[in-house]
Amino acid sequence: MTNLFDMIPSGFFNCLSSGSNNRIYADCLLVIYEQYDREITYRISRNRIRDALSAYLLENHINFLEQDNEQTEERNYNDIANAVIRRFCSREIGWLEEDTDDITYEKHIIMTEQGILLAEFLQKLIKPEREEFSSYIFHIYNILQNTDQWSQNPYVDGLKNIYRNARLLSRALKRLATFIKKIIERMVKEESLESLTENLLDYCDGSFVREYARLIKQQNIHIYRSFIKGRLDEFLNHPELNQLLVSGCALEEGLEEQKAKEYVADMVQSTKRFLVEDYDRIMRDIKHKINIYLQIAVGRARFLRNREADMRGNVEQTLRCLVREMNTIDWKETIPEEMQPLFTLDKNEFIDTGSVRYPRKPQNIKKETVIELEELTEEDIDKAKNAQQKEAYNPYAKEKMKEYLEQLMGGKQMLSCENLPLQSKRDLLCALSALAYSDENGYSVQLLDGYLDVHHMMLRRFCITKEEQK
Repeated sequence: MTNLFDMIPSGFFNCLSSGSNNRIYADCLLVIYEQYDREITYRISRNRIRDALSAYLLENHINFLEQDNEQTEERNYNDIANAVIRRFCSREIGWLEEDTDDITYEKHIIMTEQGILLAEFLQKLIKPEREEFSSYIFHIYNILQNTDQWSQNPYVDGLKNIYRNARLLSRALKRLATFIKKIIERMVKEESLESLTENLLDYCDGSFVREYARLIKQQNIHIYRSFIKGRLDEFLNHPELNQLLVSGCALEEGLEEQKAKEYVADMVQSTKRFLVEDYDRIMRDIKHKINIYLQIAVGRARFLRNREADMRGNVEQTLRCLVREMNTIDWKETIPEEMQPLFTLDKNEFIDTGSVRYPRKPQNIKKETVIELEELTEEDIDKAKNAQQKEAYNPYAKEKMKEYLEQLMGGKQMLSCENLPLQSKRDLLCALSALAYSDENGYSVQLLDGYLDVHHMMLRRFCITKEEQK
């Protein structure tokens, strides 16, 4: 097994270890990485890197680095930037490499492969990328549907790409499930109603919620998964295709034929297992955790609210008891007049005037209103009845759907979905209503293989059979 530290320089992480300069070095690496955004390679002029680092040091007023052995008081920001570049290019760090052009003799800075990966990792830690979960399934579906794209090399362009997207979707959903769990754990520790509300709003506005909602609300997502499962079965059951996959795997991964055959079978089975079993299990777990979170949030809010209300109620009850006792023993009669304002407790019965409850006064009738009743004529009554009947009219009632089917079947015992008029939305609603009332109207419905594309909807093929009267 290859060890990570056999592949990177010995001091690769030294600049990010504990110390006063780790923040500066991390920012410097990201500043350098940003300079390559508009370049076609990770090779750029050394002067440009130096100027970018100098600008960063100047903006942040950094004029001293503890680990810089060449530090002197007279050095400017360019000197410090050069020191940072030399440190990153050193053999023990290995984030950068310095190269000299053979023609112009100009020095260039090249980011090493490990340096690029480290910079990208730091960027993802600072600002994680938002993932669109549904795109992974659609990508797999499009690959399998367009066989011409991977017919030349089915392993690299087909199976390997499918397996990669399935793994990415699995990891993304697992991260989502873990993130929700952390929110639930933090939820229990909330101590105030305000912080609880902010937590709940953060949860509802979180970026992962929108992606999750789009994933579960995609229409006919199960149809894509069924198609994917069927095509993946062909990878194992089709001899010629399976042989091409095994040959491509052996060539690409450097494996023997038997090992490549097992590797291909494992990739197919792992992808199928995730899409058929693990996907549903993960989604159920996420939904369960969301429900738990909402229950905890509501319960916690109710607890905090009741706790505050109970505390206030106890204080109010205590104050009322004190007022009654003061009236009983006539404290007001015995205390000096100048101390009377200190004992307005019996007047307000609350600690502060902001919480005073004033008794509600009954609302007086300010103006008397009289409404004269007018008797409707027969014509008005008929108009009202017609309006109500028109409003209550249901064109898709059970009796009307029975007549609709009898008219379509015309004495036949069976009617296929292909023979139903589905040109307009009204026809589609009539067909769906007829299916809904089929049992009550004496018809049975049998589902067939395949689907119909009707008004941007995928409907399962079916046929309607008239049951014999007993």
